[in-house]
Amino acid sequence: MVILNKIYTKTGDDGTTGLGTGERRPKFDLRVATYGTVDETNSSLGIARLHVTDKTIDAMLLRIQNDLFDLGADLATPEGDEKPAFEPLRMTQAQVDRIENDIDTLNADLEPLRSFVLPGGTHTAAALHMARTIARRAERMIVELDQEPNEHVNKAGIFFLNRLSDFLFVAARHVNDHGKTDILWVPGENR
Repeated sequence: MVILNKIYTKTGDDGTTGLGTGERRPKFDLRVATYGTVDETNSSLGIARLHVTDKTIDAMLLRIQNDLFDLGADLATPEGDEKPAFEPLRMTQAQVDRIENDIDTLNADLEPLRSFVLPGGTHTAAALHMARTIARRAERMIVELDQEPNEHVNKAGIFFLNRLSDFLFVAARHVNDHGKTDILWVPGENR
C-alpha cells in the first residue's frame, strides 16, 4: 500500500528524481520523460471520462487508467543487475489481452472505414482522440527507451501502449454514434 503523508520532499530541487530502485536520474532522462508521458496520457483519459456517458466505455477507461499507473510503476522501476528488496509491479500479457478484448467489443458494431477519420465529431470523441495522440507519443518514447543501451523495458508495456491508441480510436468512433458522426478526411478537398 502506498501512503503519501508529505507531498513535497525537496529532493528534486537539484533537477533529479528517484526511480523505484532508489537510483536518481535527471528529470529530463528518457525513462522519466516516458513515464511522465504515460501519466499525461492517464490525465487526458480523466478529462475524456468527464464527457463519457456510456457506462461500459467509462468502466473500460477506468480500468485502463489503473493499468497506466501500473505501467508507470513498471517504467519507474527498471530491471537491473541487482534484485530489488521488493517485487516490482510489472505489466502483464493479461492486461494487453483485456484491452484487445475491449477493442473487439467496441469495434463489433462499427461500419468499416472508407477513409481516415479527422479527430472530432462529439466532445467525447475529440477528448478520446486527444488522449490517443498522447498515448502514441508515449508509445514512441517507450520504444525509443527500449532501444537505448543498458535500458530494459517490459515488452507488455510496449504492447499495451500500442493497443491503447487503437482502443481510443475505436472508442472515439463508438461514441460518435457508432461512427455515424465521424468526420472523414477528404484527400485534396481544399486544393
